[in-house]
Amino acid sequence: MEALSELKNRGKYIIIQVLGDKKLVRHLAEMGMIAGKAVTVVSVSAESSGLVIFFQGQRLAISADIASRIVVRGVNESDPAKLKLLADLTVGDSGIVRKMVGDRALRRRLMDMGLTNNTMVKINQIAPLGDPIELVVRGYKLSMRKQDASYVLLEEV
Repeated sequence: MEALSELKNRGKYIIIQVLGDKKLVRHLAEMGMIAGKAVTVVSVSAESSGLVIFFQGQRLAISADIASRIVVRGVNESDPAKLKLLADLTVGDSGIVRKMVGDRALRRRLMDMGLTNNTMVKINQIAPLGDPIELVVRGYKLSMRKQDASYVLLEEV
């Protein structure tokens, strides 16, 4: 994980965290720049100048100061040894979906619910008896059985 301003290569990245005062974080969130969103770096910064990104169908020029406050990681940066089951996470934990196992019909149903590769997922709450669990996926809340969640492998963030 590194700041946008520190990147040396162009490519696709996932926003992990936006740092700074509340006003800046709120302003960037209103633009849709929140944790879990994908951003493509078009041109890297040279010295203290800004950089150009492609975000939600638009090209944006970002100053070096703002770019230094956006923490990202590469889409394909993954360690297979660190994959965890979605069912094993606790409230407040988040991760990026890396793989789904199980039969084809179940995988298709999970993808229809929005759980696709490189999607950020956060555990919002767990029922008192542990089943079902409520997730935040792509900005909406999704409840699913713990058994179904055990078929989703993700990398904890």
